[in-house]
Amino acid sequence: MTFKGTGSAMPFRTILLVAFFSLTAVFLRTSYGAEPPRPTKAASANPARTEKRPIHITVRSQSEIKQTFTYSPHPAIPDELQGYAGTQVGGTGTYRMIVDPEGAVSQVTIVKGFTVTAVYDERFSDIKGNAVPALDQVMVQALQRWRAKPGPMRVVDIYWSFGTQRSVNYGKGNASK
Repeated sequence: MTFKGTGSAMPFRTILLVAFFSLTAVFLRTSYGAEPPRPTKAASANPARTEKRPIHITVRSQSEIKQTFTYSPHPAIPDELQGYAGTQVGGTGTYRMIVDPEGAVSQVTIVKGFTVTAVYDERFSDIKGNAVPALDQVMVQALQRWRAKPGPMRVVDIYWSFGTQRSVNYGKGNASK
């Protein structure tokens, strides 16, 4: 069958097929082409719950401690560990504190335990490179008492050193200088 009066000898079936595919393409583009709406944070199931990641801070000096913490007592070194406070040996350790929004330290973990890195008295030369777990425990106990300024939840890595070098010594040895 052909259309008369149009000047075209296009078969009717071809016209129907072209119309069918055109309508199908339009229908598919309008129904499937649009992306579904994405949920917003305000439309979450529990709007009171905020999922913010904690801020990560690394502290390496006394001034950086004062910027974050309002109460930061130095560890009380027991008599049996006094040599590690800077008179005979020196060393460092790294500790991680989790600070809640109110400023309380909720957790302290040992990232790198205290290790003797310098010997100032030759009688102790054989302990260089040794770990001192007892001093780590003293540090953990002291850091648990620290208080920070209120703010967002924070993860604070603190580098602590005992020894005679003023530039890296944040421990008890600084007080006597």
